Amino acid sequence: MKILKAFHIVIAITGLLTGLFFSSSISAQDISGTWHGKLTVPTGSLTIVFHINQTEQGVYVTTLDSPDQGANGIKTQSTSFKDSIVTIQIPSIHASYKGKLSSNHTISGTFTQGIPMPLNLEKGEAAPLKRPQEPQPPFPYRSEEVTVRNEQAGINLAGTLTLPEKGSKFPAVVMVTGSGAQDRNEEIMGHKPFLVIADYLTRNGIAVLRCDDRGTAASQGDHTTATNEDFVTDTEAAINYLRGRKEINTKKIGIVGHSAGGIIAFIVAAKDPSVAFIVSLAGAGVRGDSLMLKQVESISKSQGMPDVVWQGMKPSVRNRYAMLQQADKTTGELQKELYADVTKSMSPEQLKDLNTVQQISAQISSMTSPWYLHFMRYDPAKDMKKIKCPVFALNGEKDIQVDAAMNLTAIQQRISENGNKKVTVKAYPNLNHLFQTCEKGTLAEYGQLEETISPEVLKDITDWIKKTISPSIGLLKTFIDTLDSCI
Repeated sequence: MKILKAFHIVIAITGLLTGLFFSSSISAQDISGTWHGKLTVPTGSLTIVFHINQTEQGVYVTTLDSPDQGANGIKTQSTSFKDSIVTIQIPSIHASYKGKLSSNHTISGTFTQGIPMPLNLEKGEAAPLKRPQEPQPPFPYRSEEVTVRNEQAGINLAGTLTLPEKGSKFPAVVMVTGSGAQDRNEEIMGHKPFLVIADYLTRNGIAVLRCDDRGTAASQGDHTTATNEDFVTDTEAAINYLRGRKEINTKKIGIVGHSAGGIIAFIVAAKDPSVAFIVSLAGAGVRGDSLMLKQVESISKSQGMPDVVWQGMKPSVRNRYAMLQQADKTTGELQKELYADVTKSMSPEQLKDLNTVQQISAQISSMTSPWYLHFMRYDPAKDMKKIKCPVFALNGEKDIQVDAAMNLTAIQQRISENGNKKVTVKAYPNLNHLFQTCEKGTLAEYGQLEETISPEVLKDITDWIKKTISPSIGLLKTFIDTLDSCI
């Protein structure tokens, strides 16, 4: 049960699901409007916003926003209001809210999602998120909406190509997002890191192509059934698109991949020796189950779990990950095995709790999805040994999703084994998984920070790419520096 609670918290923080809704309540008082408050969680606080509307029949309809997480319009099932008590059921995220209207502008209550947490609401809109790095027009470069055709999959990907205003035959990068359905800006918790990176690179003479993931935003396809192998074909299609643009230097096209996007970059470069370079932003260098075991440990401890407790539950986590390695089992068989393993230590009373059972089923379904099974079984070592192009791998030391020491070491060792010495790794002491300057590195902190990405990282990426594609510039600078020292 402890491991499920840890998974539940991870799922709740990284992405909330939506469902159908209806509501019913008739009351003399009217609670229609927008209500917001701060939910205290083990890793900090989250802004919660309820939008409550009343129909002509007196029925309340509510949606939920979690702006710190970038989740908006989450549908609820029912909203009731009687004797000054408002109750909102949100089964799509296995949650509920119950509070008492204290005045026309405040509600005191409790938000329950696995555990009860105090949540007091005030009437009105929440303060807008501050994102000072988000680029604003007019831009000193060209921006073009494009369509990338993936012939192999038979789908069109919608994207944005940014090109420097002056010059021609530009070096270029294809940006590849991390796990989950991501738009071209890789928007998360109100941040748009890929927009910020693309803006910085293009201002510095590098063209950038970034696309919505398949089945996401304006792109065609089905994201729910796709694995990293499918996203590899999407990335290859994006590279081929750039090769057909007259403005691009086809010999200087590289890949910038974040998190799972780093894995995709390695697979593509192993297959295509013409890829000019790779920038891996918190990319994985070890097999998925090893990475996830460390991730669950780091996240659990960031939420206050004592080490002795983690050591006690670690064997169960490892055992469940071992179950997922059984490639000869069907998805249904794996789900049955996992359910039996999870519930064997639960009491009959717990198993009678519909909310608990639904949470377990949702988590097991996520763990046996096509993407997750492929990710957990994939070891990037075999592809890394084929990579010949220059690689720049970066990680934040406070990254609790992709451990910096474990993965940077693996990336450098495995790529270098094939004789490729053009591998640069760098760990940043105070940065998290999104490369934000942070204090704790917790998941909840992502949305609370105003910084989208460290300026140091932006500069390092740009300087490394420019040096890599134009090594003569670096040699010339060294020669000039030598002359200066002689003088």
